[in-house]
Amino acid sequence: MHTNLIILAGGASSRMKKQTTVIDLSEQEIVEANQRSKSLISVNPDGRPILDYLLYNAKLAGYKNIYIVVGKQSELFKQFYGSKEKDNVFHGLNISFATQHIPQGRIKPFGTADAVYQAVTQYPELNTQYYTVCNSDNLYSSNAFLALRKTTSDHAFIGYDRDALEFSMERIARFALAKLNVKNQLVDIIEKPALDEVDDYKDASGVLRVSMNIFKFKGATFFDYLKDCPVHTTRNEKELPTALLNMVKDHPGTVEGIPLSEHVPDLTAKEDISIVKNYLAKHYKSLDWNDSN
Repeated sequence: MHTNLIILAGGASSRMKKQTTVIDLSEQEIVEANQRSKSLISVNPDGRPILDYLLYNAKLAGYKNIYIVVGKQSELFKQFYGSKEKDNVFHGLNISFATQHIPQGRIKPFGTADAVYQAVTQYPELNTQYYTVCNSDNLYSSNAFLALRKTTSDHAFIGYDRDALEFSMERIARFALAKLNVKNQLVDIIEKPALDEVDDYKDASGVLRVSMNIFKFKGATFFDYLKDCPVHTTRNEKELPTALLNMVKDHPGTVEGIPLSEHVPDLTAKEDISIVKNYLAKHYKSLDWNDSN
């Protein structure tokens, strides 16, 4: 089973920085939301961020080598997780940083496929191994991580039961649906399908599956699809689902959708901060890193 995990934390956090009418945040929380990467916003009484909990769950699942993709302003990440560019030790995890450089002529990063491409270019050993990729501001469970480590498929993603996600219906309606065949192999990813088309995308068990951007890849196969990923015509970014679907077209039946029915806490906007803090207080009394060996 592979032990490499790439965590994407180099985004611009533009939705988190938007103005809000939320009034249950302290001045300090608002300052952090406006100035920090989403994954470094304090979410517990000790001032530790959601990224701690993500790393904790990854360690529980057996990951050892963590590659955090950051922007140019990486100083705060290094205050939390180690001052060196690579091979920092954090509770038994080996943490290295990759920088997502912004191309000339752009003011924000070039998307998730570009982030992974820059990570595997800076750490080329990943192109001869398997690795998992996930967002830094979603709290994936140890069950999700372990499922990706245990699968024998070269490429896979967690196909979440849409009805198990504890978000508003308005928010859920914006999620893309994953279309799977009867063998739970990825066929397509559909953005914002019309309401009268939704039933056509149910899997063999009658469940609508969504991707929350947590994947397993075989580095040697996926590298060229990252390198050659086209720019999304609407969002003007190179996105992981685009690279993934291009690979599926050339290699049908090689991407497994692993079904899972559970919630994934998400720290996207200021409105999510209190929700995530309450979730953590309920489900994580403390992080006992010694028990996660």
